[in-house]
Amino acid sequence: MTTTLQQRESASLWSRFCEWVTSTNNRLYVGWFGTLMIPTLLTATICYIIAFVAA
Repeated sequence: MTTTLQQRESASLWSRFCEWVTSTNNRLYVGWFGTLMIPTLLTATICYIIAFVAA
């Protein structure tokens, strides 16, 4: 019973995340491309700074 409730709750969390990402009512539209781009750019920036300091 507990497992069933947890699965429904996680599905609800995923559904809410999908709705938030694809919603155009947000002040800043992220979209699916943004969910990939933002962490990638942060990682690339940090690596660049570390390499610049190390050089």
